[in-house]
Amino acid sequence: MAYLCAFLKNQEMTKAELCKSISAKTGCDAQTVLAVVESLMVEVKESLEKGENVYLRGFGSFIVKQRAEKTARNISKNTTVIVPAHNIPAFKPAKEFVKLVSKLDE
Repeated sequence: MAYLCAFLKNQEMTKAELCKSISAKTGCDAQTVLAVVESLMVEVKESLEKGENVYLRGFGSFIVKQRAEKTARNISKNTTVIVPAHNIPAFKPAKEFVKLVSKLDE
């Protein structure tokens, strides 16, 4: 939640600050929290690399999106380039998460 609060105030929170906040709230030592956060990130990356989506109920989904082939321009050389179809990682927030963030506009 501390991460969300920092995000909502248009500030940035580093991984170290996130771990420190979680450590303070849970009572776990910072090294353990850091190891868990690192493991979570590795698991998400590995799952997406395999083409598997990761769903975290109430938070959101890490998904693989497919981009279609398109034509782009290289302005400096004034040429046309074909960008092949490719996959990209994306995050889709849960409805509850979107509701929390949208309350800032009120």
